[in-house]
Parts: sequence; C-alpha cells; structure tokens
Amino acid sequence: MKISFAKPHLPAEGALIVGVLEGKTLTPTARTLNELTGGGLERAMTAGRFLGKKDQTLVVLAPAGAPLARVVLVGLGKAESVDAQAAQSFGGTGLAAVLTSGDAACAIACDDFDGLKLPAAEFAANAAFGARLRSYRFDKYFTKEKKEDKPSVRKLAVLTDAGGAKAAFAPLDAVADGVFLTRTVVSEPANVIHPESLADECRKLTALGIEVEVLGEKQMKKLGMGALLGVGQGSDRESQLVVMRWTGAGNPDAAPLALVGKGVCFDSGGISIKPAAGMEDMKWDMGGAGAVIGTLAALAGRKAKANVVGIVGLVENMPSGTAQRPGDVVRSMSGQTIEVINTDAEGRLVLCDALWYAKERFKPSAMIDLATLTGAIVIALGTEYAGLFASNDRLAERIAAAGKAVDEPVWRLPLGEAYDKQLKSDIADMKNVGGREGGSITAAQFLKRFVADVPWAHIDIAGTAWSKKDTATIPKGASAFGVRLLDRLIAEHYEDKA
Repeated sequence: MKISFAKPHLPAEGALIVGVLEGKTLTPTARTLNELTGGGLERAMTAGRFLGKKDQTLVVLAPAGAPLARVVLVGLGKAESVDAQAAQSFGGTGLAAVLTSGDAACAIACDDFDGLKLPAAEFAANAAFGARLRSYRFDKYFTKEKKEDKPSVRKLAVLTDAGGAKAAFAPLDAVADGVFLTRTVVSEPANVIHPESLADECRKLTALGIEVEVLGEKQMKKLGMGALLGVGQGSDRESQLVVMRWTGAGNPDAAPLALVGKGVCFDSGGISIKPAAGMEDMKWDMGGAGAVIGTLAALAGRKAKANVVGIVGLVENMPSGTAQRPGDVVRSMSGQTIEVINTDAEGRLVLCDALWYAKERFKPSAMIDLATLTGAIVIALGTEYAGLFASNDRLAERIAAAGKAVDEPVWRLPLGEAYDKQLKSDIADMKNVGGREGGSITAAQFLKRFVADVPWAHIDIAGTAWSKKDTATIPKGASAFGVRLLDRLIAEHYEDKA
C-alpha cells in the first residue's frame, strides 16, 4: 500500500476516514462534508448511536452531494487522552473498515483538533503508521481466494496541513518495515523457514548496511556450544548462529547493546515430544529471533545512531535416532554442564550459549534476550503482557516504559535464590528444568547463570508473539512483538544525542 501526504481536501473517489472526538466533535474536513450533505453525517451518527468513543466506527455510504464512495467515522475518545497510540489506533481501525471494501483509494483526514496535546504532525505520522501496520497480510499461499476477500486499498493519502508530518513518518515507516519482516519470517511454515533459510534472510540485511556473519556447526563445536548443538542434533537441518552488527554510533568502538533471540524454527519437543494438537503452531517458536532480526532492520532503516549487535541461535528440535535424550549431559560454551531432563525445554539451551557468546565476544553494555520460552508465562499473564525478568532494575524500568509507550506491555516477575535451587542436578552443574511451580521464573534463573555481571533482561514472549484475533494495528497472526519496544528503548537510551 502506497502512502502519501497531501493538503486537506475532499477526495474525488474512494473512502475517507475521519476522526471524531467523544462528544461528536468533527474534524474540519468532516464538517465540510457534513455541510455538503445537508447534515448527512450528523444524522448518520445519531441513527447509528455513534458517540466518538475510542475505536468506535461507523461506515456511511456517501450520500448525495459527496464525491466519495463512503465515509468511515472513527472515534478518538476524549481529546486529552489522544496520544501516539490513539493516533495509530485511529489509522489502523479506519483502514481495517475499508481494506476489503472494493475501494482502491483511501484518504485519512488528520486535521487539527481543538484541545489535542499531541502535535498535529505527530498525529498524522502516527495515524499513517497505524494504517500501515494494519495493512500487513500474509497471503502468499492463497490460490483460490475470492476477490471480495482480498484487500482492495492500494493507496492511502494522509490529509494534513501540519508541516513535518511526512518527515515524522519516515522513521516510523522504517520501523514498520522491520515489523513486516518479523511478521513474515514468523508466519512462514517450517518447511520454508528453517535454520539455513532464516540465516539466508539475515544475510539480505547487508543491503541495509548491517554486517552479517553466520556460524555453522563446525564453528560452534570449536567454540564449545554443546548446549545449542545438542538441541539441533536430531534434525537434518544444520544449526546456525547468526551475528548481525549495526554500527551507527559516533564512536564505532563503543560497547554495543546486545539483543539475543531464540530461533527454534520448529519445536516438536524432541524425544519429549509435544501433543499433536496445536503442534503446527511451533513454526513460530523462533519469534524471539524474528523480533531481533526485525529490530536490526528497523534500526538500519532509520539510521539509528547506536551500536547494536543481534545474535540469533537457529535450530530445529526434532525426534530421531540422533536426537538428544532425556538424561543426557551437555557442556555449554561457558564450561558449565547441564543435565537435560526434558528435551522440550530446549530454548534455554540455545539461549545460554548465544548469551555467553555475546558476552565474551562483544563485551556489551547490556544484553536483552527475547524468546517464546515457556507455556507457563501464558498461564501467568495470558496474551496481553510479555514476562520480564532482569538482573538490573534500571534496565527493567526502561524496558517497561518503552513497552508501555508503544503498546507492547511487559510485566516484571521476580528472580531469587529459592527458585534457583530447583535447578540443582545430582550429576551436573544444573538441570535444564525445575518443578512445575514458577516455570517461567526457573527458566529465567537458568539463563541468568550465563550472563555474569552484564546488565541483562529476559523477555518471555510466548503469549504475545502470535495474535489469535485482529486488533487495531495487528492483523491475526504473527505480531512482531518486541520490535517496536526495542526500537523505542534504543531511541531513548542507547542512541547518540545531538
């Protein structure tokens, strides 16, 4: 979908999306249209009990006197509550209402509203951003889809007088590119996206100026990554470790922020095999790696003034004659030994070697890992919040604030010695699982053993990486949770300040 910016006017075709504040306060564009139609919009609002409450919608087929096909009224809520998220929701909700309407052209009126605290340029840019996020669709495998089910909107005009709106949209557009990349690689089936092919997708990031290095199994074996390699030894696909470096800070030698992602491209559970029902969802057990890849793309796309390294461990966890067995003992890159009690607790085995590698090679200022790590986090938090664990309060507070700002919320859970004791093994330095209680916490405690004194945070996105419903800015499917959060965090705390 092509997005352009233009001065406010009444389009001669297609659909027009207009915002309405709670209390039925119309935009200038909507007032003009209402006058042209002899009060048609106001009558439609009354008949449809439309009050302008946030995300309330009313689609009106354009009455006589209007040059359009239809008008979409979208509630913005109260003026004082309209922030960047509300503007994004306005754009996404409005576009969703007309996406398959048959109209090829769509315009969104971003006139000034009396009483809005959000600057007009930011409102328009975020409305466009929300519309773009909502426009995503993973449809490459449909061959017999009906025409009326396909998106028809090909171009979106953002109508605003605000100077700087187009410039404000540019970095958001780059973030959307990163979000779309993540959504695509996470949506692909496991016969298409596997360790080698996902590594190839990472190599394409060199076009954005990102340095990409791929380590194969021979190199990882020399480094002593027995934990990661043990997970992938039952698959015919070779495990990979991908290192992506974006060097945008004024000092290229400044310690980078390290982002580490779990990339289990398919998780059967291994010998501790999962139930058949729902196993197809395990194609997105690489959602953490996908988020790291998309974040690097977003940073490079908007030329972020920060040094960031992204490391993703890519494996398949498959049952076979060569697969890892419950009871096996593996030696991690750190030298610590791990008794594998459950082969379906594999993500932490991948991450522990990737975290240690990041720490040892890059000496980062901080490390953040993202992983679809535990089902327990879904039981604890549902699908609204990701779980946050951290060794550093300041880092945790910054992550939580960034998540809140972009509507990717996290909830911090505790770490502690009492949980750590559950990992005690009779024959090795640790087990890879504790008991049933506090499963997400003991998983984080496991990872904490591989970060030493580096400020570290772990974000468990098992409940948020995939959306089972459409929302204002996220179509059903891969959400790319983490990309916007990390981009915001880096923009606020890790970029050079002018």
